[in-house]
Amino acid sequence: MDQFVLLDPWWLAALTALPVIAVLRGRRAASAIVLPFAGNWQRSAFRNGSKLSSFFAFVGAALIIVSLARPQALDFERQTKSKGYDIMLVLDLSSSMLYEDYKDGFKRINRLQAVKPVLSAFIEKRENDRIGLVAFAGQAYTVAPLTFDHKWLSSQTNRLGIGLIEDGTAIGDAIGVAISRLQEGAKKRSGEREGAFAILLTDGAQTAGAIEPIAAAELSADYGIPIYTIGAGRDGMVIAPRMNAKGERIGSVQVPSGTDEPTLKEMARVTGGEFHRADNTDTIQNAFDSIDEQSKIEFESHQYSITTELFPYSSIAAGAMLFLSLGIGALNRKETLS
Repeated sequence: MDQFVLLDPWWLAALTALPVIAVLRGRRAASAIVLPFAGNWQRSAFRNGSKLSSFFAFVGAALIIVSLARPQALDFERQTKSKGYDIMLVLDLSSSMLYEDYKDGFKRINRLQAVKPVLSAFIEKRENDRIGLVAFAGQAYTVAPLTFDHKWLSSQTNRLGIGLIEDGTAIGDAIGVAISRLQEGAKKRSGEREGAFAILLTDGAQTAGAIEPIAAAELSADYGIPIYTIGAGRDGMVIAPRMNAKGERIGSVQVPSGTDEPTLKEMARVTGGEFHRADNTDTIQNAFDSIDEQSKIEFESHQYSITTELFPYSSIAAGAMLFLSLGIGALNRKETLS
């Protein structure tokens, strides 16, 4: 229930008469002549029953007045036209995503750990969109096709880890896979989708794959698919985990890091997207927030209300109170006569 209203609230003024009636009734019931030991003539059960009967009668009368005031419950519902985008998230899983140049409070975390919660939050906010996920390193794979099942998609995102794909950075191939998935989705849009775009997050430069990043971007532009690019991580010397032959961490080491920012900027420009630099946790969040704001549909909506009459409930309760009052009164009279 969003709101409670009274259709005829002026009836509630009658409630003020009930205390007055109670006072006058009490005075009328007072004995005109005081006789010695008169209290012993009345049974305690009769006195208590009379008061209880009066109580239920007054409650019943109050509920009748409330019923006359026509209480109603209003439930407001908003109806919108569900129309959204097709979005492919393209995520880098190369070994450099293990570099620890981000922080969660005072704790140092790697790039993938910083990205995952932001991705999940972005997915959760885009409830009207179909979203898919491509992961890449030395090769590119579809982790999830376009789907409305955002809870499942978030769970798939959380399962991603470094080492699932052979190492490398095949940016162009990843964009090619994303375009093919978006084109498959275009066949099923039937006017229900506003359009499509891709979000590429990478921390490096192309080192593998058959398609050059700019060529992939030009192909995306031909299909009218903007690419928003996000360059993750800091340039320069950063901390990376040091592993043994078994893949176990045995320490830390300083390594050089660099993102191919000019290529990412050009990919965004060619396709009509936008480039974001995300060298800390806050700027990753800001990048996704900016993309969310720029590529969102404002829906036309109308609000309507459902009215539920509540007076039948108070009327039934009033009847029950009056029935109890009459029943108790009848028992008292019977006890008095006996």
